[in-house]
Amino acid sequence: MPVIAGIPITPVTARLYFAVQALAGVAWWIAAALSDDVRRLTLGDLPAGLVAVFDIPLFVIGSAVIAAGFRWAVWVAVPWTAIVAAGMAVYATATGLAGWGALVMVIAAGASAAAGIVLLCGRAPVEWLVTGPLAFRPAASIGTRALLARTGLQTLFFWGTFLVVIPIVVSLVEARWSLRIEVPFVVHLAGGVLLVAATALGIWSAVSMSVEGEGTPLPSQMARRLVISGPYRYVRNPMAVAGIAQGISVGLIMGSWLVVAYSLFGSLLWNSVVRPLEEADLEARFGSEFVEYSSRVSCWLPVRPAVSRAL
Repeated sequence: MPVIAGIPITPVTARLYFAVQALAGVAWWIAAALSDDVRRLTLGDLPAGLVAVFDIPLFVIGSAVIAAGFRWAVWVAVPWTAIVAAGMAVYATATGLAGWGALVMVIAAGASAAAGIVLLCGRAPVEWLVTGPLAFRPAASIGTRALLARTGLQTLFFWGTFLVVIPIVVSLVEARWSLRIEVPFVVHLAGGVLLVAATALGIWSAVSMSVEGEGTPLPSQMARRLVISGPYRYVRNPMAVAGIAQGISVGLIMGSWLVVAYSLFGSLLWNSVVRPLEEADLEARFGSEFVEYSSRVSCWLPVRPAVSRAL
């Protein structure tokens, strides 16, 4: 059972989410009716009355009906939330208004979709994330040089996508939606220092994976041997640590709190959903060797090998 921030993801917690969403919707509509500032920040120049005619029954009441146990309402509230989120995103991008409303609705759309899937499936189908081309498979035995080349190409693709393209898009949206918060120069500088350190760790980890493990970072080309040397002596997931630190550092360099939040959310999702699946696969393939290794080496906090057994 996946657990996010200490909360087990079950149909019960999915219904609880929709209950909270319904209450939040009521609170927001009351605040929008009483405060011009709230209405301007979240709706811009959109006609509040017209929006309320559709949103209150489809979003607020729809979420409450789901929370009461009527699963059919998922097919009402979740699509409506997605439509509103898309519309608000287009409106905020075109006008520069209602950025906070667009951001909240985009988050609500994603959370509603996830909670709806849990309700309809009766559980959290996390195995969907590691099926098809993303399924865990050992790498083919093609030699160290070829594996290093593949690792280099994969690293460039993932870094280019998650550390360049997506952060640039997020930062541009943040600016256009008037969500940017100015930060002092020292924040940008700290981000640069962190990026250098995290990148060095990422390269060290990737090379160790290819040379010692005969594999690549890609799930479909995983290590053929358990890697416990190099940075893996100090922490079980050095590539994940490096990737998270890189994402945060890029956000600091850009002065974008939304990029930092995107990186932290990605780390939470990976740790809660993907990591348990990956470690179950490692235990299935390497047995007691992985169990012993995981019992003495921390998942996230680096430790000296000499004191690892004390954890």
